[in-house]
Amino acid sequence: MFRWAIIFAVIALIASFLGFGGVAGLSKDFAVIFLVVAVILFVIGFLSRGK
Repeated sequence: MFRWAIIFAVIALIASFLGFGGVAGLSKDFAVIFLVVAVILFVIGFLSRGK
């Protein structure tokens, strides 16, 4: 999940430099969603591993 978040963040950066605002905004949204999901899964996995 972290890999997908980084990929979409890089796509958003490149698209914003090239002037594609719509693609950059959508890629940023996907990057944030993937990052939040990855952090939630990481925390759940960390907490469940301790039992």
